Amino acid sequence: MDPIQAEYERDGDDWTIKVSTGEKSLTGQAPGLIAARDRADQLVEKLVPGVEHPTVVHLLNGDALEFTTAYLNARLAPAEKVPAQATSPEKPSPKPVPSPPKKKEKEADQAKEAQPAPPA
Repeated sequence: MDPIQAEYERDGDDWTIKVSTGEKSLTGQAPGLIAARDRADQLVEKLVPGVEHPTVVHLLNGDALEFTTAYLNARLAPAEKVPAQATSPEKPSPKPVPSPPKKKEKEADQAKEAQPAPPA
């Protein structure tokens, strides 16, 4: 079986993927290159059902190395930081909980309670 080709083309913010065997082809779209790569796998499954581990050559501008570079950059790029106010409203910080008295302080309090009250 000849390798299957998955050709990627940028379409604005989305990607168009064309998967072909030479005889048949399927086309799909996805938002972002990582999602496009996953979509290519789905199209391959539809194109050659039941074939275990088909060989797929992923191409960007006709070049497998260019696709690999772009895909790895997308996978390894840090996620965009979303401003804190956009993710959730600011919550007031919780009130501090007083720490329990230390052993010496506790003993001193108990000693004061044990002393008789001064005469009036």
